[in-house]
Amino acid sequence: MDFAHSPKAQEYIERMSHFMRTHVLPAEAEFHAALGGTSDWTKWKLPPVLESLKAKAKAEGLWNLFLPDAHHGAGLKNAEYAPLAELTGHVPWAPEIFNCNAPDTGNMEVLHMYGSKVQQDRWLEPLLAGEIRSAFCMTEPGVASSDATNMQATAVVEGNEVVLNGRKWWSTGIGHPNCRILIFMGLSDPNADKHRRHSMVLVPLDTPGVKIERMLPAFGVYDEPGGHGEVSFTNVRVPLDNVIAGIGRGFEIAQGRLGPGRIHHCMRVIGAAERALQLACARAESRVAFGKPLTHLGGNLDVIANARMAIEQARLLTLKAAWMMDTVGVKGAMSEISQIKVVAPNMAQQVIDAAIQIHGGAGVSNDFPLTELAGYARILRIADGPDEVHRGLIGKLEIKKQRALRAA
Repeated sequence: MDFAHSPKAQEYIERMSHFMRTHVLPAEAEFHAALGGTSDWTKWKLPPVLESLKAKAKAEGLWNLFLPDAHHGAGLKNAEYAPLAELTGHVPWAPEIFNCNAPDTGNMEVLHMYGSKVQQDRWLEPLLAGEIRSAFCMTEPGVASSDATNMQATAVVEGNEVVLNGRKWWSTGIGHPNCRILIFMGLSDPNADKHRRHSMVLVPLDTPGVKIERMLPAFGVYDEPGGHGEVSFTNVRVPLDNVIAGIGRGFEIAQGRLGPGRIHHCMRVIGAAERALQLACARAESRVAFGKPLTHLGGNLDVIANARMAIEQARLLTLKAAWMMDTVGVKGAMSEISQIKVVAPNMAQQVIDAAIQIHGGAGVSNDFPLTELAGYARILRIADGPDEVHRGLIGKLEIKKQRALRAA
């Protein structure tokens, strides 16, 4: 593995760093001031500064960087995009500026890899242009969704239609004013092999029978302007052509979708930890207590050193996973992808918490972004599979590998 960034990646890193410093970080206060702070998503509006920043980023070619396809994206490999995702992680709402925000990235990847020409023309193209937003409806409130085979919502074929019934929640992005399309995953054939029972279906948000029941707060925050919704589907009928790739291919698509998405999440949360460490160092040097800078009190130098080492370790492991995805594919990198999904959010949670402690009361206020970053890191230990599920997979793969080594 070559640890150096490619010339192409380095050029993007420099451009992205400049854009974040010059345009995004100075706009944080303006962005938050424009939010309504209400649970009523029908009243949510896009902060004007977000739209102006998106136009700037698009004009500068900092757009759709996550897609390795040179036609639809920037043609960057996973290992080349990873440091760019880290930079956007310094500000939780920044990814949308570059049209690189979840769940739209995963949904665009699904349509790019598995969508028909008609599906791509109807939904992928406007998503790539940033004209519309989307949501992914998989997790359910009635079952333990860490085991996706528990899924109870149904997607049943009736003639030339698919009929959807069930309830989903934590459907990120569904409250966005521009959300127009959902990807619904449901049970199509309960008698098939457990990984061939489910299908993914494209559902326009305005289809009869689709109802947003409520927006869910995470740590008391509704995460405008996209939010996370609980959604009911009652006899929702869509054409059979809305099925992605074919009936029974839901799990196959999910695996293709989640691999790159986990790399993106992990690099963004590493960026959140990096930002927290920057703020902690600045605070520790600028504040004096008991006649000394905070850097010389309470073992804070050890705290800062441990944070630096933890960030570096997590970053290297994540870059290795990205490199393996580029060289051996998602299946060959399954253990490493699960490893980073455990390591990166746990590391970030510890680093951000240490930064909050160094800031004292200011750390839990809205004067600094630390509580927002802390919430993101904690949520990520559940989103895209909880720590326990990933550890279970890592352990199984390790036992299998060691058994093979002994046999050899």
